[in-house]
Amino acid sequence: MAYFEFEGKQVYYEVHGEKGEPLVILNGIMMSTLSWKPFVKEYSKNNVLILVDFLDQGRSDRMTESYDHSIQVRLVDALVDQLPYDKVSIMGISYGGEVAVQYAVHHPERVRRLVLANTAARTSSWLRKIGDGWNEVAKHKDGFAYYLTTIPVIYSTEFFEKNWAWMEGREKTLTAYFSREDVLESLIRLTDSSRDYDYVDKLHKITCPTLVISSSEDALVPPTEQIILHENIKHSTYVTINGSGHASMYEKPYAFSALVLGFVNLGDEGISI
Repeated sequence: MAYFEFEGKQVYYEVHGEKGEPLVILNGIMMSTLSWKPFVKEYSKNNVLILVDFLDQGRSDRMTESYDHSIQVRLVDALVDQLPYDKVSIMGISYGGEVAVQYAVHHPERVRRLVLANTAARTSSWLRKIGDGWNEVAKHKDGFAYYLTTIPVIYSTEFFEKNWAWMEGREKTLTAYFSREDVLESLIRLTDSSRDYDYVDKLHKITCPTLVISSSEDALVPPTEQIILHENIKHSTYVTINGSGHASMYEKPYAFSALVLGFVNLGDEGISI
């Protein structure tokens, strides 16, 4: 557990494990380093796992003014500067995947492998309206209403029904968290930072081997968006996790982890048939 200073702000990060390929994980918009707690033990057995909170997330400092993704991209570069590696592998999910796309475009020399899960190369008009809806609810400062608007759609219907007790626990925890005014203000800024994101025409600049992960039941960022990534990134592999919604790491943790760790730990020489 540590902090580093970035553009006058304190950024929180964690390093777990001492051997293996370094793997940086970039969070979804409502996540934090704590979101990965169930994964730390397994992910740090054979890898050096690096977790980080973006600005306006978790234990990193909060912003006061609006911004776009570029500040988070610079944050990732500053994080890599803290690490003793020439290259790292990066896994970004949802919002974190959008930042990872941009980092790989602008800093190809620092990325060994890239995993993009449940994410997109652009903010479509449809997704922009969803974000507008989240922000309108957030402005009313009602944590329960914000939970109802944002969280159920993240999960597949099957998972929601089969894990009702777990979902009720999430409801209690997240409603309390979303009831904090500073959290809602941060979430508005984070959501707005994606508003004009569009890197479709720059995807060809990603040169590292890339794994694109879709989920068949993702109602928030559907597979059509991941297909755009796959079709425009030259050295990419496309995989669908069947029966999962947007939060694939929670719904299908074994499949998700097998894909991420298997891809990251495959030797650079690859497999020739």
